[in-house]
Amino acid sequence: MNASANDRELMLTRIIDAPREKLYRCWTDAELLPKWFAPLPWTTASARLDVRAGGTSAITMRSPEGVDFPSSGVYLEVVPNERLVFTDAFTEAWLPSEKPFMAATVTFEDAGGGKTKYTAIARHWTVEDREAHEKMGFHEGWGQCADQLEALAKTL
Repeated sequence: MNASANDRELMLTRIIDAPREKLYRCWTDAELLPKWFAPLPWTTASARLDVRAGGTSAITMRSPEGVDFPSSGVYLEVVPNERLVFTDAFTEAWLPSEKPFMAATVTFEDAGGGKTKYTAIARHWTVEDREAHEKMGFHEGWGQCADQLEALAKTL
């Protein structure tokens, strides 16, 4: 299920057949994140995560052609097993990025029976950025990543 609350927001919601603690671990463990974070045939070449409010993340996605796309950001809020809020508006320690693109919120809600209601929201600074993200394949890419996340979490 996908919906938007406003013209600068993209959202993906799924019921995932894994407990929220395992999904959170997949999002916050630098060894696990590369196993699911990029929609195949893309890969995640590296991940460095300092998961705490004000901590930084540095993730490099690699295209099928071998081109690296590094992305840095800062965690704004971390509630273990419940919520992650992060942005690329800062690269580290409150240093502004050259071109902020989005702030994201990922939530993990207990859906009963060992399942989790997983919601990922990308909020963009401009409508044009939201449109660009949608054209890049937000729904397909983030949906595929959610499937990959579920598959990995089931193995933990």
